[in-house]
Amino acid sequence: MEEAVIKSKRFPSIRTVRASKNISPSPSFQPSSFTSWIKENIRKRECCFYEKGVREDACKCGHPKTDHVDEAIKPDNFTGESWNKDRHVREVPTDAFGDISFGGSGQKTGKYARVSTDTSPEILYKLLTEQWKLSPPNLLISVTGGAKNFYLKPRLKSMFHRGLIKVAQTTGAWIITGGTHAGVMKHVGRAVRDHALSSSMQGQIVAIGVATWGIIHNRDALVNPEGCFPANYELDIEGQGRLSCLDNNHTHFLMVDDGTQGNYGVEIELRSSLEKCISGNGVTIPVVCVVLDGGPGTLNTIYNAMLNGTPCVILEGSGRIADVIAQVAGLPLFQVTIALIQQLMKKFFGQEYENFSDCKIIKWTEKIQYIIQISHLLTVFRISEDNHRDVDVAILQALLKASRASERLGIESWKGQLELAIAWNRVDLAETEIFTEESQWKSSDLHWAMFSALVGNKPQFVSLLLENGVSLKDFLKDEETLCDLYRKMPGCIFVRKLDKRVQRLGRKPQARPGRGETTFMTHVSNEVRHLLGSFTKLLYPPADMSCQFEMLTEDTSVSLSKGSMASQMQLRENNMDAQGNPDRDLFLWAVVQNNKELAEVAWELCKDCMSAALAASKILKTMAEEESDADEAEDMRELASHFEDHAIGVFSECHDNDEERARKLLVCVSPSWGRTTCLRLALEADDKSFVAQSGVQALLTQIWCGGLSVDNPVWRVLICMVFFPLIYTGFLLVVSFLRLVHLYSSPQVKFYWNVVSSFAFLFLYAVVVMIDFQATPSAGEMLLYVWLLSLVCEEVRQVLYDPDGFGFHKKAKMYINDLWNILDVLSIILFAIGLTFRLTTELFYAGKILLCIDFVVFCLRFMAIFTISSTLGPKIIIVRRMMTDMFFFMFLLSIWVVAYGVAKQGILIHNDNRLGWIVRGAIYEPYRIIFGDFPTNIDYAAFDLDSCSMNGTDPLKPKCPVLNENLTPAFPEWLTIIMLCVYLLFANILLLNLLIAIFNFTFQTVQDNTDRIWKFQRYELIQEYHSRPAAPPPFIIFSHFYLFVRNMFPIKASIIKSKLQMKEEELLSWEALMKDRYLLSTKQKKNQSMENVL
Repeated sequence: MEEAVIKSKRFPSIRTVRASKNISPSPSFQPSSFTSWIKENIRKRECCFYEKGVREDACKCGHPKTDHVDEAIKPDNFTGESWNKDRHVREVPTDAFGDISFGGSGQKTGKYARVSTDTSPEILYKLLTEQWKLSPPNLLISVTGGAKNFYLKPRLKSMFHRGLIKVAQTTGAWIITGGTHAGVMKHVGRAVRDHALSSSMQGQIVAIGVATWGIIHNRDALVNPEGCFPANYELDIEGQGRLSCLDNNHTHFLMVDDGTQGNYGVEIELRSSLEKCISGNGVTIPVVCVVLDGGPGTLNTIYNAMLNGTPCVILEGSGRIADVIAQVAGLPLFQVTIALIQQLMKKFFGQEYENFSDCKIIKWTEKIQYIIQISHLLTVFRISEDNHRDVDVAILQALLKASRASERLGIESWKGQLELAIAWNRVDLAETEIFTEESQWKSSDLHWAMFSALVGNKPQFVSLLLENGVSLKDFLKDEETLCDLYRKMPGCIFVRKLDKRVQRLGRKPQARPGRGETTFMTHVSNEVRHLLGSFTKLLYPPADMSCQFEMLTEDTSVSLSKGSMASQMQLRENNMDAQGNPDRDLFLWAVVQNNKELAEVAWELCKDCMSAALAASKILKTMAEEESDADEAEDMRELASHFEDHAIGVFSECHDNDEERARKLLVCVSPSWGRTTCLRLALEADDKSFVAQSGVQALLTQIWCGGLSVDNPVWRVLICMVFFPLIYTGFLLVVSFLRLVHLYSSPQVKFYWNVVSSFAFLFLYAVVVMIDFQATPSAGEMLLYVWLLSLVCEEVRQVLYDPDGFGFHKKAKMYINDLWNILDVLSIILFAIGLTFRLTTELFYAGKILLCIDFVVFCLRFMAIFTISSTLGPKIIIVRRMMTDMFFFMFLLSIWVVAYGVAKQGILIHNDNRLGWIVRGAIYEPYRIIFGDFPTNIDYAAFDLDSCSMNGTDPLKPKCPVLNENLTPAFPEWLTIIMLCVYLLFANILLLNLLIAIFNFTFQTVQDNTDRIWKFQRYELIQEYHSRPAAPPPFIIFSHFYLFVRNMFPIKASIIKSKLQMKEEELLSWEALMKDRYLLSTKQKKNQSMENVL
């Protein structure tokens, strides 16, 4: 496998572009540790020998006398040595560092440090990355030019601002300038400010100002031996004089101190060393010099940069030396004469030209000639009517042009350029500058780039690489590559769950030495199976299974029994399913990390695309249920819905083209996704919209009818159920010769017989409990018991029937999660208890009561038959949801009922100790009031002494309210009336209307999706009767006996080799073609909608 990174000094390592973390102080930032590091590593320079200079009361170093330490000031009669910079300036620990805060708009907070000119650039790099927590750059942009304010044309200014920010964002670059609020530095600062004001991702651009300490205005505000957190810096442009203010839009400042004041250019040497150190740190980080305006000093900077191999971008139209170089850049060398340079300098420098001597112009001409000679390092950005590209393209093109010229071996040059483009995430440049007709690529040559693009989350590059020759089959041929992709996956719920699984199972011995990758992928496979569902097979074979397969294939001379041959074929099947699916592997890798863009790219490559989309929907919905982050869970649900839409789109395209093939796709077993079908995946994923598609419903109807034609009217089916010989007369259309078998094995016929059986059961039950319930069970009652026994046997069969291999525990859990099964269990338990009581003489009547209550449960269970109806089926869903709403509403209502009931009972009745009458007065009566049954004991006019018991001695009457000597109520009537009115106001009007509103919302929600909900729940009924024995209760007990005998003495099935593999391949190829049509039509619709918007 190719190395993921080309280790060359000329090109950067591939790194994911990350936002810089230091723009705002980190919560974990500790000023104390930072201060200690600064004092140990960063120093400043100060004058230690005061000698009066030209200006009054100022030393030759430029600082006033008051800024010197006492030992530096000598007596006036001192006649010793004269001031010398090399001897009389010393280094001491710095006293200016920390955070800097600017008032007003712009970059509110930055970081700064005062450093000596002799500071090691390696120390400064550690300060930037380790102490200030900057991410290492992928590109260094050194902006130079005019240090004074100059005019930029609006269009050029806009292009420069926009392009500089764009290249910094996309490449993770550091921008380095002089750091002051003037000239080109001011333009850079404004570009950063405009980005910060317009972007929600503030703090992403790193702008480092390297300035001279001695020319900074208001620098005293930055001085504090213990650091300033923050230092409040005032931007005083009017009062700065010959000095300069720091730019308030830069993010970091390194202020270079040589011990002097008022001397410009002190920082140049250290800035150059720092840029060289950064660009040569470990593996080379490319540097580009961007030039605007500028004078002779800028020309020297350009010349020195090119001597060091640094490409330069000149902005034509920015003024002065930049325009001079831009004018001669396209000319032959012999035309670049001293006279031409004189003419151009006079034109662009104006009055400043008068100060230039002929000797200087000759030297400058030589440097300009050298600059234009090295054309591969010079790029001129020109504004024209047909050039709408920003400066970022020119900057990156300059670097690519330089890299092409710097490599002698062509293939290495192209690799280096591609590495740069990936690091910058600039797929547009890769398309136009790298993947041209000149470049010839092999799939293996691009494997490192593919790995970097995937790990770096660059889907556009993944698509570009796939278009230009990368073969996924070759790329993922080595299992180690896929393992590395999973190991480098960004943090997500799948990674956390996988880590737990590996930690839990990782200590188990491996099946065979050297099978580490297989063992790891087995953990991945188990976790994916958990997300997909236990009904699927493992996507990757376990390590022991792979070893068994290898051992079986190593020696083919061993004779095998039928059983061992079956095992071998099963192993071969599992092993073949797990191999040769690179599209599936990449798609799955993208889905489990909830990466929509990469998943979209990988899905377009999948051959079994419909199964892939539905599997992704299932995986994402399962992860969303387990995800604790609500926003992340919502993103997963949205992506699941997105892939469900893809599955719908592909299936609709297939169904429109060929209905028969489309139905086959639904039930075709997918080896890539755990040997399951599209239909099963959609149902397990709860993809109601997919199941509601007309083609899916047509398949369900076909399954519902079984061997009968879907064109048969219901009345003909019902007649043939009774008079079955009619099927041989053509009265009923049957699709096979086994007419009688197909008639009674049809789920449709099974359902009708079970409906008749349910009616008969309920009728018999009603007759027994109302008419024929004797002390000794009658024949009808005994038949009822036998009937119920057959129902019990059927429920047991449903729990034990496990074709998908879920296991008893999970199968029982799935069974009890269904409401109808809960009603089945409840009805059977109640019947068993009632029967026990009924057979006990002392509890005979109690047993009858329980059996009567159980009759209600059986009637409720009978409602399940209505789910087949498109009219009544959704209504059952509405009733179920309203019952849930009412359950929670009763908690709210009970507060008012109990509050009013207890208060009323306490006011009216004094010390009633009969629990039954207390509950009646405190709970039952307030509940009846809601329905209009008002009590008479709260009103004097309606009070009747005969309706109550004075002392509560009559068990059939309530205790009388508190009475006075005249035997009239003594309670405050006005209070009880007011309480009743308030209670009715809240309970009858407010709460009941709230319940009506809740019911209305529930009804409307279901009604709006009636068709989808009914079509989805219809499958559950079809599935139940498809696997149900043909005979209805009570005759179903004979079917149960047959199944029991068959399972006790199983018949070995013969192993038949499948001959449908070729047809399945043709079906998948056709599906892939339909997918391409769907994607094309989707793209066309999107383009049309965009055109309509425009």
